[in-house]
Amino acid sequence: MSTHDIPPEGTHEPERHEPERHEPERSEPKRPEPEQRGPEPEPQAEDAAPAGSGTDGPEETGRQRLKAGLWPPKFSRAQLIVALLLFVLGLGLAIQVRSHTESSALRGARQEDLVRILDELDGRTQRLEDEKQRLDEQRRELESSSNQAEEARRQTVEKERQLGILAGTVAAQGPGITLKVSDSQGLVQSDMLLDAIQELRAAGAEAIQVNGVRVVADTYFSDEDGGVGIDGRKIAQPYEFKVIGKPQDLEPALNIPGGVIQTLEKDQATATVVRSPKIVVDALRQVKQPDYARSSSS
Repeated sequence: MSTHDIPPEGTHEPERHEPERHEPERSEPKRPEPEQRGPEPEPQAEDAAPAGSGTDGPEETGRQRLKAGLWPPKFSRAQLIVALLLFVLGLGLAIQVRSHTESSALRGARQEDLVRILDELDGRTQRLEDEKQRLDEQRRELESSSNQAEEARRQTVEKERQLGILAGTVAAQGPGITLKVSDSQGLVQSDMLLDAIQELRAAGAEAIQVNGVRVVADTYFSDEDGGVGIDGRKIAQPYEFKVIGKPQDLEPALNIPGGVIQTLEKDQATATVVRSPKIVVDALRQVKQPDYARSSSS
């Protein structure tokens, strides 16, 4: 056996150096060399014509493109049905608004105007009913009379008398009222007296006389120096109206709120109304013979 010498204590064994290991070098992949490019093309001018546009025609504007998209219109069946329903709905709303506007004409009226309108309507209704009853009586008398010719003659005379009263050629008497207007300030004008005449006629006045002047269909009022004229004839104060008619209708027509009496009192005039069972209207108008008109029965 071979023996190895044991090194004495205190001595160190020499270090053994292991051979160094070298890792194999990694070869990096080669990058491809950039290709050689030719000269870059020059940028086109900003004002160059866009691709696709030639010299065949001008470019379309935005308005032309919008027009081409909207016309001719293309509607589906559902759109036509909806349009028809909207048209019918709009038409119904327009009719409703129009009828509401017409019916609301009286809603904005004053209370005194509504009272006057209602009173006039009641008076006209009553007069029409009375006229209907009178005509019915005349018809029954003609049908039941043994001498129809005599009855027809009598009714003709009565009709002539009535027309004479309306024309002012015949004197009349009957129940009615007397209206006296005193104007110490001189503020009463012709239009105020004309309003009184119209209110009385609307209330059923059958014969009217003012200061000895008969008032008929063609009577006119005018302002004169210091007074009022009727048919060109100046009348002085106080103005006295003699009216034949139903007193229960005539007096309220003058005293309604905002009516003739209140209007006269606002101008510091005094107006008094007196009912009477008998009023005489004796001022007459001359009968004018027509120049060209002739009766068709002659």
